[in-house]
Amino acid sequence: MDDRLLDDRLLAVRASEGDDDAFAVLVRRHTSPLLALAHHLLGNWPDAEDAVQDAFLSAWRRLPQFRHGASFGTWMYRIVTNRCLNILRRRPRTLPLDTVAEPAARDPGSSPPRVAETDAATAALAKALHELNPEQQVCWILRELHGLHYEEIAHVTGASEQTVRGRLFRARHALQEAMRPWR
Repeated sequence: MDDRLLDDRLLAVRASEGDDDAFAVLVRRHTSPLLALAHHLLGNWPDAEDAVQDAFLSAWRRLPQFRHGASFGTWMYRIVTNRCLNILRRRPRTLPLDTVAEPAARDPGSSPPRVAETDAATAALAKALHELNPEQQVCWILRELHGLHYEEIAHVTGASEQTVRGRLFRARHALQEAMRPWR
């Protein structure tokens, strides 16, 4: 059986009925974007992997309560987001060293001053993003890095669509202010 032909809704129903293979397909299908989300929120891979693993364990236990009218992927985004927010609330507000991504391969013709400026701007953006409150951070990451729509973000965060719009507005404004010297 080619599991690419099965949609998430059918797989979730089968998994809720005890089909381990169906749940394994869902895990394979959704792990990568969920890890990316958790890494963006938490700033390091070990915490991201733990959050996603805990989220899948929680989802497995709670599958019978899953409302199949909702998207399984959106449901998982919500579980992972809640796990990450709980971790962030317990964590002291420091910037992990690996929050700033490795610089991309350099253009051989780029000058050292230009490279240094780009690296500094990237570090400034990472720092500014880290300084947002967790709810704004989540909304910004889900919208700008994961491409979710406002309605989906509202579902993931458990907030109203209007609240999501407000958080995004404040996040964008704060990031614009922080990046003003780099324009």
